[in-house]
Amino acid sequence: MKKYLSLAGAVALASALPAAAELVTVQSQKSVGETMDALQAAVEGAGATVFARVDHAAGAQNAALELSPSQLLIFGNPKLGTPAMQADMRAGLYLPLKVLAYEDGDGQVWLTYQDPGEMLSGLDVPADAEFIAKMQGALGKLTAKAAE
Repeated sequence: MKKYLSLAGAVALASALPAAAELVTVQSQKSVGETMDALQAAVEGAGATVFARVDHAAGAQNAALELSPSQLLIFGNPKLGTPAMQADMRAGLYLPLKVLAYEDGDGQVWLTYQDPGEMLSGLDVPADAEFIAKMQGALGKLTAKAAE
């Protein structure tokens, strides 16, 4: 019986984790800090609000641990996020939007974010909602601009 419960728990956990196919990754030619500076400037230039910028590597260093350079930008625009939450309040679990900049083991910097269509797909949000397409377009343009 214990094996069955453990297996069921593992299956439940695995099904709750986001699939890699939901992630969009953009290569950057800049450092993590420069990429994030450019992303933040692009976000603010587009009229969105930056809520937080998290430096994961600095946090690790404060805990006497090592981590490759990585930063997370949390931002949003109520004109896009509010309609998603009006459709299904649980969209607030996924909003505001987030983009991670990180350096891999080879020294390459990447921007990664979760596709809003996939991110909201399990909710009562219409797959063809205009705000989803706008979120996807904005994330694509902002990350491309930051990676230039």
